[in-house]
Amino acid sequence: QVQLVESGGGSVQAGGSLRLSCAASGYSYVMYRLAWFRQAPGKEREAVATIYAYDGRPFYADFARGRFTISQDSAKTTLHLQMSSLKPEDTAMYYCAADPDGGSWSDPADFAFWGQGTQVTVSS
Repeated sequence: QVQLVESGGGSVQAGGSLRLSCAASGYSYVMYRLAWFRQAPGKEREAVATIYAYDGRPFYADFARGRFTISQDSAKTTLHLQMSSLKPEDTAMYYCAADPDGGSWSDPADFAFWGQGTQVTVSS
């Protein structure tokens, strides 16, 4: 079965950086879309960034563009999110998501597989 395991979260001061990773396993086909979402307490889950595996096209939320970079390793088994210039409003649980089919880059309902999440806390 598909497993997505996030790592790399933690606490950092505003202006700092973190690199999240998501190790994917349990499948032999290529995931068409790999993504990072986040959810802060009391808020809806929102897309951070998505990469389309076949051509590497990235899509970013407005708040992420210019500060965050999504990437995957050449074996397409690990997804990363490099986050810099972090702000307190970036504090959230960050989730890795994947789906084998084409679809929305930002709708969480359009992703079949999810990790358990990794907490990111940014202090001012």
